[in-house]
Amino acid sequence: MPLSRVNPDQYQQQLAEKFTRISSQFAQFSPPPLEVYDSPPLHFRVRAEFKIWHQDEGSYYAMFKQSEPKTPVLLEDFPIGSRTINHLMTELMAIIVQQPILRHKLFQIEFLTTLSGEALVSLIYHKALDDAWLQLAQPLQQQLNIKIIGRSKKQRLVLSDDYVTEVLEVNGKRYQFQQVENSFTQPNASVNQKMLEWARSNSADNGDDLVELYCGNGNFTVVLAQNFDKVLATEISKTSVKSARHNFEINQVDNVTIARMSSEDFSSALAGEREFRRLKDIDLKAYNFSTVLVDPPRAGLDSLTEELISRFDNILYISCNPDTLHNNLLQLCQTHRIEKFAIFDQFPYTDHVECGVVLKKSTQQGSS
Repeated sequence: MPLSRVNPDQYQQQLAEKFTRISSQFAQFSPPPLEVYDSPPLHFRVRAEFKIWHQDEGSYYAMFKQSEPKTPVLLEDFPIGSRTINHLMTELMAIIVQQPILRHKLFQIEFLTTLSGEALVSLIYHKALDDAWLQLAQPLQQQLNIKIIGRSKKQRLVLSDDYVTEVLEVNGKRYQFQQVENSFTQPNASVNQKMLEWARSNSADNGDDLVELYCGNGNFTVVLAQNFDKVLATEISKTSVKSARHNFEINQVDNVTIARMSSEDFSSALAGEREFRRLKDIDLKAYNFSTVLVDPPRAGLDSLTEELISRFDNILYISCNPDTLHNNLLQLCQTHRIEKFAIFDQFPYTDHVECGVVLKKSTQQGSS
């Protein structure tokens, strides 16, 4: 995103344009009035990554335009980044340029922060990291009160922890989430809180059991579990499954079972087409699923998963790509009607839109 587009005075106008575009794109489905959840106009991103540009005696944070991939845009600050990121950018670089061992062949820095100010910084190099690097990085970690990871080819040095703990407030209740370096987390924590409140309120009366596909680190699972008797969640990433289990434990969520498998494989298992070793201790027949939650990648749902979720009475669909959401709704709206439709402005000043859709079965057929 070109930082030249970042203008808080124009934010509401840009959000209104997204409202108009999405309303028009989905008009054929006759949805209810579109709900809009805005973002803070500045300092909304809690994670960011920058290339490092070395020039003479200085080193600078840099981004590159797609049209000019070899010409850096040097940054003194990052207005869409959290205040913690902006504060650390200045302090960190001032120290690095004075330490040749920390500076030499440093080519990228990644920040992962939280609403409460916790920060994990990854320093990434084109060189092997040795004891001399560690002897400088360890006091730097203490001085800035951050967590540091050093990375290079086939090397990852974790000085303390490889995660931060985010605390989100949803409907007056606080939840903790372990968020691990280099794994997916929601980039806009303030908007994420609004998404969680929306999903919780729109599944509060569904009852019975929930199945969730693409659960990640349990971002939605932890909050929605209280609305259901039992929850069965699936996720393919080993790191995310480990974090999800940790998040269930620290939030005292005890009615969730998680299976590490793809949505495609789970669809086959639920349809009775195949048996999977990873489900050998899970009795699928013991569940009375009323609701399915899907939060797929940008590619949307494959046809098998599309067919699977069409069997459920209630569908909560969180989408990061309106185009693939539209394609999926062409099929899902043959069996369901849209009860709620919302946009969440995770990415201000860009064309990207996060959508939330609640679908209810339009006939009296039973759930899966």
